[in-house]
Amino acid sequence: MADKQTHLNGAYYGPSIPPPTRHYHRPGRGSGCGCGCCLLRCLFNIIITAVIVIGLVGFLFWLAFRPNRVKFHVTDVQLTEFNLTANNTLHYNLVVNMTVRNPNRRIGIYYDRIEARAYYEDQRFNTQTLTPFYQGHKNTSFLNPVFVGQQFVGLGARETSKYNEERSNGVYSIDLKLYLRIRFKLGRIKTGRFKPRISCDLKVPFNSAANNSFAGTFKTTRCGLDF
Repeated sequence: MADKQTHLNGAYYGPSIPPPTRHYHRPGRGSGCGCGCCLLRCLFNIIITAVIVIGLVGFLFWLAFRPNRVKFHVTDVQLTEFNLTANNTLHYNLVVNMTVRNPNRRIGIYYDRIEARAYYEDQRFNTQTLTPFYQGHKNTSFLNPVFVGQQFVGLGARETSKYNEERSNGVYSIDLKLYLRIRFKLGRIKTGRFKPRISCDLKVPFNSAANNSFAGTFKTTRCGLDF
């Protein structure tokens, strides 16, 4: 009789059974970090791969073409007039001879624009636009800008004093700058345009046969890239 009461209606009257333990997973905790970490990992792998590919392409380019810097030199300068009047008007006659050396064996250069500017004490007194040209491999080209005329220059007391000192010595500090627009030719490939600036710091002796004035000879000057 007791056994029949125990299983009455399929019910269980023994000790209570504890409910099953539930485990909750919270994003951002534990060993996993969800889609965010996967996205960052993929982005990092893409960046590393791109850097390796770019470095490899650059290395192969260097092996194939071995690029060298183009060299600019001022080989001769003739200054036959450089007179500053009382109202800061500069009268000048300046002739410059330059060489441009492309030492590369497989790289040609298109000089699409060449603008030569002459400065004295940071004051530009003339600008000349030279004829565009193409320079082949291992080639030396010549530039001959000529600056003739007169120009107002805003020289202060210090700059005027320096001009008078250089006039007594017969040697003037004149800066020549080239503003270029160039393209490179690599085989059949032509690159986009670059705009380098070349700076030449010159010590120019004043030599005038008309005035029997000869301050010496000009020394060849190497020009540098102006950033």
